[in-house]
Amino acid sequence: MASGENEKKGIGQFLREVVQEMKRVSWPTRKELTKYTWVVLGTVFFIAVFFAVADYGISWLVRLLLG
Repeated sequence: MASGENEKKGIGQFLREVVQEMKRVSWPTRKELTKYTWVVLGTVFFIAVFFAVADYGISWLVRLLLG
């Protein structure tokens, strides 16, 4: 096995590196987070309505064809 950076590190080293990396993350502001949340909720609502209408339409069509 090759030596160097790929060798096993202790859990303490790993956790220190995680903390360092988390400090580098560009976190969204509260305003941005609220905006993104509404976008996700709106998208989920739209998709749910779309599939509900499609499901109803297909069910209606199958009932019509099969009598």
